[in-house]
Amino acid sequence: MYRAGAIGHTGRGDYGHEMHLAYQHLPMTEMIAIADPDEAGRNKAVVDSGAQRGYSDYREMLAVEKLDIVSVSPREAAQHAEMCIAAAQAGSNIYCDKPLATDLEEADAIIEACDNAGVKIAVAHQSRYIEPFLTAKRMLDNGDIGTLLSMHARGKEDHRGGGEDAVVLGVHMTDLMRWFAGEPQWVVGRVTQDGREITKADAWQPKELNGLVAGDSVLGLYGFDNGVVGHFVSVRNQHVRGDRWGFVLVGTKGTIAMRFFMDFESASRISVTYSNVVPEEGGEWKLLDVPPEPIVPGSPALPTGHPPTRGNRLAIADLVKSIEENREPLCNGRDARKALEMILAIYTSQFSGQRVGFPLTDRRHPLKA
Repeated sequence: MYRAGAIGHTGRGDYGHEMHLAYQHLPMTEMIAIADPDEAGRNKAVVDSGAQRGYSDYREMLAVEKLDIVSVSPREAAQHAEMCIAAAQAGSNIYCDKPLATDLEEADAIIEACDNAGVKIAVAHQSRYIEPFLTAKRMLDNGDIGTLLSMHARGKEDHRGGGEDAVVLGVHMTDLMRWFAGEPQWVVGRVTQDGREITKADAWQPKELNGLVAGDSVLGLYGFDNGVVGHFVSVRNQHVRGDRWGFVLVGTKGTIAMRFFMDFESASRISVTYSNVVPEEGGEWKLLDVPPEPIVPGSPALPTGHPPTRGNRLAIADLVKSIEENREPLCNGRDARKALEMILAIYTSQFSGQRVGFPLTDRRHPLKA
């Protein structure tokens, strides 16, 4: 039985998308402790998660409880480096919310700490674990839409559209690009504010502390092997035209489109078209049924269809298997670092006015450098 715990911070990113609750659905884990400096939030999280104890200081929890796995749960990436490094040094494997860090210097430090301690780190890019993404990956690998030509991804494009949307939700999209197409070779980026090119003076810190952002319109064009290109865009307040958040795969024989609903209440949809028209003009779309997601042996059915909750359970089960099999988790720290790097590199390209190759040599945040 794996001893598990969770670090949260009520009022400062809380517990992400309920990252402390997934353990109660897993037969191989025992929820031992919660750490949260907010007493009311801590007490509620202890009850909700079934934890045995609560701590106001996560460092004390790590020292006393000797946990096998710790969820670094706050949605604020500004807290992740300190928490992850402390967990690694305590010998705990880690399940961390996304984005992994606010910049690449922090991400590098997290990964170095985990490597030095010999612990695993998985990151909550839940799309790799759940439907309809599994069906899309299977169809792509099976050649159902022919050879992949291009990928087109959007953020939620709500009030956070542009820079904030890119770092909060764009990292999910860049992670999916790598999962579908492999390693990016370069990016061309453009960031504007009110129709003009941004400068570093446009940088600002959102209420949710995930690093500096800029722009109300962000575009990244990525080059992959075999001529595949990926396209990410986020423009503020386009959500008034309907659900925007989604991902499209264009192949030589067909196109797969996935659209994710803003409130998580409705199931994400996946459609395919084999119409002989260019993708921009649509065609006749067929809505696909997807099979049930993988079952964790001995785990009961979840009482919710909430995608992050489903993904958290599968991600932690995979983290346990990665420990036992001495392999990397399906979405590990290096994957999450690259997803963040792909977003930050948009700014690097914007300021250089050039195509930028990977990896970035300057690991500082481009809005600070």
